Order: sequence, then C-alpha cells, then structure tokens
Amino acid sequence: MAGLTTLEKYESYKDSGVEWLGEIPSEWNLTPGFNAYSENKRDNKGMKEDRVLSLSYGKIIVKPIEKLVGLVPESFETYQIVEPGDLIIRCMDLQNDKTSLRTGLSENHGIITSAYLNLKINERFDSKFLYYYLHSLDTTKVLYKFGTGLRQNLSFQDFYRLPVFDIPKGLQTAIANFLDKKTAQIDEAIAIKEKQIELLKERKQIIIQQAVTRGLNPNVPMKDSGVDWIGEIPEHWEVKKMKFIFDKIQTGTTPSTSNQKYFDGDVSWYNPKDLNQGFLGNSEKKVSNLAISHGEAKLFPENSVLIVGIGATTGKTSYMKKEASFNQQITGFNTQRENAEYMYFLISTYSKVMLNVANYTTLPILNNEFFKQFLLLCPPIVEQNKIVIFAKKETQKLEQGIVIQQEQIKKLKEYKTTLINSAVTGKIKVPELME
Repeated sequence: MAGLTTLEKYESYKDSGVEWLGEIPSEWNLTPGFNAYSENKRDNKGMKEDRVLSLSYGKIIVKPIEKLVGLVPESFETYQIVEPGDLIIRCMDLQNDKTSLRTGLSENHGIITSAYLNLKINERFDSKFLYYYLHSLDTTKVLYKFGTGLRQNLSFQDFYRLPVFDIPKGLQTAIANFLDKKTAQIDEAIAIKEKQIELLKERKQIIIQQAVTRGLNPNVPMKDSGVDWIGEIPEHWEVKKMKFIFDKIQTGTTPSTSNQKYFDGDVSWYNPKDLNQGFLGNSEKKVSNLAISHGEAKLFPENSVLIVGIGATTGKTSYMKKEASFNQQITGFNTQRENAEYMYFLISTYSKVMLNVANYTTLPILNNEFFKQFLLLCPPIVEQNKIVIFAKKETQKLEQGIVIQQEQIKKLKEYKTTLINSAVTGKIKVPELME
C-alpha cells in the first residue's frame, strides 16, 4: 500500500489562521460551520419512524430488535428523526471518555437518542467529506479542545463557528471517494490480520490443550477417566477434586471505599478487567498496605491461578506471578504440591466446561464450593513440569507472531488516521477523478 509520500502536494500553501489546522492549500478557504450545516431537531412524536439507529465504533447502524432491551426509553417518541446524509455526534462526557469515536454518518432513515447532536448538511457541501473532516477532528482529539461544563460536553454552539473548508463540492466529493477507496483497502488489510491472529490463538490453544490433557507421549496407554467431559487420559494419570490439588482457594475482597487510605498504594489489586487469559501485568487499581493489615484486602501468594467467578466474564483465567490482591468477583488458587503453571494451562482449557456444568439460573456463578468439587487431571509432578516447558516453548513463536500482527494492525490504523487527516485538510492532493 502506497504511503503518503507518494501522493502529490498542492503547489502552494498559506497559514489557515487556525492553530490546529496549520497551513492549507492557497486556493482553499475556510467558512464558519453554520454555512455548511444546521442543527436538526426533528421529533418523533406520533412514532413517525420506528427503525432505531445507534452510533457504534464511528458508524451509524440499525439496531436489531432483539437488542432493544435494558436501558431503552418507555417510548421512542422522545428520539429524533435521522435521514440519510445526516451527521450524528455524541457530545457527552468528553472529560471521562477520550477513546470512543464520537462522529458518524447516517445512511438510513430512522431515529436516534435526542442526547446526540444531529447535523443536516447544506446542499453546497458533500456530507461524506464533512464526515471525514469531523471524523479527523475526532481521531486527532481536536474535538476535545472544545466543550463546556464540568463533564466537558459539546453542543451545537461548538460547531456553529467551527472552521470548515469552503472548496468546490466536486473536489469535496473526489476527496471523499478517494478516502472511501483507500480506507476500505486498509480495513480489509486489518481484517485479514485480525483473522490471522485468531488462527494463531486457536493453534496456540490446540497445542496447550493437547499437552495438558493427553501428555507428551502419543504412544502412552490410555484409560477411561470416568468423567464424560474429560474422556480418556494417560493410564498413570489421576483425576482429583480441586480441593485436593490446591492448598488455598479464596475469594477476594474490596476495601471500604469510605476510607481513601485503603487505595492508591503499592499492592496490585486485580478486577475482572485486568484478567487477560495470560500472565498478569500491572493492575488497573492498587490498594495500600493499610488495607491489607486491616483485613480490608487479602494478600494472595505469588504463582497463583485467578478465575473470574461471577459477572459477564465468568471463567476468564489468568496467572498471577507476584504476590497481590483481588476483588470479590475473583477466586484465587495456590498450590505448593503441584506445578501451578500446569494447573493454569489446564484450567484455561476447561474454563468453558466449568460454565457448562455449573448450576445457575440466570448469570453464571462459580463459587468456592463449585471449585472445590470440580475435577481436574493430575499427572505426576515431573510430567507436569515437562508439559509446562513444552507448552511455553511451542507457543512462544505463535505469541511472537500474534505480537507482530498486532503491531502491524496498529500501524495500519495510524496510517488510516493520518491519511484521512492529510486528505481533508489539503496536506496531500488526491486525484480529482477516481476510476
């Protein structure tokens, strides 16, 4: 894919007079936003429209009927009507959310929450070009220079005098068409790499699963484990309840939030968001030694297995190398008799099985009594050690491949952001007629 350096620049540039725009092509002009768009306030009283739209990852999508549950209004008459070509902007809470994409271009008739800003585009302007322009201000964080109030919310007043480019509509359309084509190519390349990552992860899991459930000797005599979901195992292996494998099975705690001295200390305190199906790094939050000494948080030994026991990510498993603490949604397991890393690999393999055999009605819950009775394979400790060495060695190259693909995806996304910004601000000159 050609880089930005292969694209032409305009013959001459001038100072835009706008700090965050810098220089723009000499023949380009700026105009206040109110010349390019107006605020739409079409209400849906009488249910003129019933197709519900949603802003998701920078795209306006039709929300499936089956997902219209939970936090929805009593009546969609409070929503606003959206038409194709309208620009939708999520204006709330800039202070606390600097990662979400806030702009989207509608391709459908429908309705969307009135909490969003709806811009109707003037006929002299290309809606797709203006979308790319506002999207660029979004991804480059220029939008965060505006906004008022404690939570830094945007309003139409912020867009009323926002400088937009007053260039021929044909040129706007050419730039939009160019970006449609190029961003589609970038998105396709990203999708291919994401698929490659999934294949590498699957291969990694297969290697680990085969090693921890069957051992390293393909010719070893097998026997029936007596457990349906375990099946056959090497003849000399045992099946044990977790309470006979782990010396310590303990659920975490959350210190009282009324005492700030319990937090912002030096002790890692994990929550389900921190667990990553791998070896744990730094925790999102930390607790103090005071919280530990007062019994508000429990210090758990190094080289332990952590499992989420309740909530949306129930069953997610990680390995804790260093002594740390965790909240009440997580259960920790520590053993001095077995290889803890082997047990981590094994439990990761069986995490979905745990959810299938657990007895619950609505939300999945894996409590300590369930864990104590759950059955795991238990090879001789010497064999456990060999399996861990093998699994880590064999998956190392796959992990490196995953990291390489992730880095390439990051670069492609950065290139996409730079390309859009450069095209809509005139830093590069795009072909005016696309094939």
